[in-house]
Amino acid sequence: MSKVALVVGGGRNLGAFLSSGLADAGYKVAVADLDGVSAEESAATIAEQFGQENVMAVQANSTDEVDVERMVGAVAERFGRIDLLVYNAGVAQAAKIDAFSLDAWKRSIDVNLTGYFLCARAVSKVMIKQNSGRIIQINSKSGKVGSKHNSGYSAAKFGGVGLTQSLALDLAEHNITVHSLMLGNLLKSPMFQSLLPQYAKKLGIPEDQVEQTYIDKVPLKRGCDYQDVLNVLKFYASDEASYCTGQMINITGGQVMF
Repeated sequence: MSKVALVVGGGRNLGAFLSSGLADAGYKVAVADLDGVSAEESAATIAEQFGQENVMAVQANSTDEVDVERMVGAVAERFGRIDLLVYNAGVAQAAKIDAFSLDAWKRSIDVNLTGYFLCARAVSKVMIKQNSGRIIQINSKSGKVGSKHNSGYSAAKFGGVGLTQSLALDLAEHNITVHSLMLGNLLKSPMFQSLLPQYAKKLGIPEDQVEQTYIDKVPLKRGCDYQDVLNVLKFYASDEASYCTGQMINITGGQVMF
């Protein structure tokens, strides 16, 4: 029997890569995204290689309680179960604290933290009935160390760590494990690239020097790649990691080591 993965924020970029990688690993995949067109496109790419019967697309707002329940219900109805939730939805906006707007703060908390809570809560109901499951949040090194000019993002990611540990305690008796993957800088991702002007201003350097400045902070001297994330994700979703739960796993090239 194929396992079923629900990837929230799976329509583009890292999320689409993880969705395809999980399909390649043998999962049936539900690609969920706020942007329904992106979800459909990501699912269509998977269907071409692995068959329409092994994938579905769902448009959903992870910060809306009713929408999340509808999404999870649709996936459970289509595939009969959910074995893995990957919460990949996220937003970031850089600004110094004296110029950080309340709207930006609220959006960061809503998408990066509240959405994780809502999706984990809804999926846990399915997994408890199965007496098995994996919940994995895509987090950031900013959930372990503060991030200059990124107070909203960092605060939400720190909150995700506490939520992950609490979920792990709540769900251990149901054979459900919960982890956060603490990513280093995805230098080639559209999110990071969109922040180059703000990071250049923060660091006081030209935009074309930003990537190298971040690389120089990493002992292994490169940015975090999508494949690095997929490799670790597949292990912690597997039976081989069944004795691990409530962990914050660094994928930072040695930049963060605790």
